[in-house]
Amino acid sequence: MANTETPLTIQFHGAAGTVTGSCMELTLGQHRILIDCGLFQGSRSLEALNHGAFAFEVGKIDAVLLTHAHIDHCGLLPKLAKEGYRGPVWCTAPTADLLEYMLADAGRIQESDTARRNRRYDRAGEDMFEPLYTEADGLRVWRLAEPVGLGTWFEPAPGFRARLWNAGHILGSASVELEAGGVHLLFSGDIGPDNKAFHDDPAAPAGVDFLICEATYGDRTRPKLSIEQRRALLETEVKAALARGGNLVIPTFALERTQELLLDLARLADANRIPNVPIFVDSPLASQATKVFAAHAAELEDVEGSDIFRHPSIRYVEDVAESIRLNSVSGAIILAASGMCEGGRIRHHLEHNLHRRQSTILFVGFQARGSLGWVILDGAERVRISGKDINVRAAVRRIDSYSAHADRDELAAWICERQPVRGGLFLGHGESEAIEALRTLVQSETPRLAVVAPAIGESFALAPGASPKRIRTGRVDIAQLAGEDWQNDYADFAANLKHNLAHIRSEEGRRKALDEMRRVLADYEAARFQQKRRRRAA
Repeated sequence: MANTETPLTIQFHGAAGTVTGSCMELTLGQHRILIDCGLFQGSRSLEALNHGAFAFEVGKIDAVLLTHAHIDHCGLLPKLAKEGYRGPVWCTAPTADLLEYMLADAGRIQESDTARRNRRYDRAGEDMFEPLYTEADGLRVWRLAEPVGLGTWFEPAPGFRARLWNAGHILGSASVELEAGGVHLLFSGDIGPDNKAFHDDPAAPAGVDFLICEATYGDRTRPKLSIEQRRALLETEVKAALARGGNLVIPTFALERTQELLLDLARLADANRIPNVPIFVDSPLASQATKVFAAHAAELEDVEGSDIFRHPSIRYVEDVAESIRLNSVSGAIILAASGMCEGGRIRHHLEHNLHRRQSTILFVGFQARGSLGWVILDGAERVRISGKDINVRAAVRRIDSYSAHADRDELAAWICERQPVRGGLFLGHGESEAIEALRTLVQSETPRLAVVAPAIGESFALAPGASPKRIRTGRVDIAQLAGEDWQNDYADFAANLKHNLAHIRSEEGRRKALDEMRRVLADYEAARFQQKRRRRAA
């Protein structure tokens, strides 16, 4: 495998300084592969990166190695196919099964969200949006999936040798061990926590040249709860929410989180620990993903041979009309995607429940900074959903113990178990605070280890046993895009504007305030015009 003439290089195209958009490119001579090809999620400015051109030539990519089926890891594959990619997508068999539904659904969401945005009254007369990709693009790339078993060596492209290891994150998730150009690498993918329902603990080899590890929860530790302790927390939240008299609305990721919740809710209902109320799963994708879980039940822990996904309390909502009928429901549990409230039917349920004091919104997953879920969880009194201003009067609650990601201590322990790492550790798939916290902890335990926090666009030359050599700098604006952007600020300003004006006692005062705002905008625009003129003159 050694190749001393042509160095192996790695370039980070996503999930570097951000949690989403996972994509890394490895180049050896004329051959190139991608590890993941995921969608950016979060603020509108960050999501705009999805619509830009790929930072690589699609026609030169030989293969994609996919760690798992979450959209932030696979959600740009349909765009890759749309632009002509026809190579293999190597992954585990469960991941291949899930991709059929995940990618088709992603395409439908792109089409429906684009149509909805084009219909908004506040965009009348503006240029029409085009979907990033379509359902057909999603199905086209799904057909390229090449399932491979854990621990089986395969050659995704000339000069590359790889095998997959259980990552313990979600059904089918894997870490990628790779040998190329004499260099030994390990890509963590997303690492699952201890005491994870359904899956064994993560496993991977020790003694590599380079370790590329996620840092999603690198700045947080969670109480080490057993599955039974986690169920007790859920029991408390369910009882309190239903005692309020309204609905319990849970924004949830269709893949894995929904199935874990269904497992726990079914067990609590069977033990008469929660009231016997309907549990609506309002996500066609979650319904399809649940069928894949049922098909792989023999591989899952904690199911104990019973089909918990067909529990009498659980009702799967398929069509839009049935989803709309839930507007008149009260005292039910509603699970709907997406988990960060950035799309899908959850926005519809938030629109009809956030303003109700009797309702409860329970967050059970990671909320990327700038996402609607993050804004609600951060304590916003009003939010904008599909151009409408919604008061937040519902109880907003959170349970951290359902995370599918290892926390800071678990990540540090996983990294320690991979030692010796001879060349260096790359920390990505995390916000800057999380990466820095994990870097500090790791270096306190292994001070001689070179730890790099790459930026999007940054690339490195890799050699056996040597520290990584930077050969290209990355983007410096990603930290701003990953946080709250101007559209978050605008949504907050617009949602609160009428409320703030109402607190001005006189009609004259309100008009004066509006005039002042108009003047500020006009002065700013005039200043920008003068600045442009001076630049042209110079």
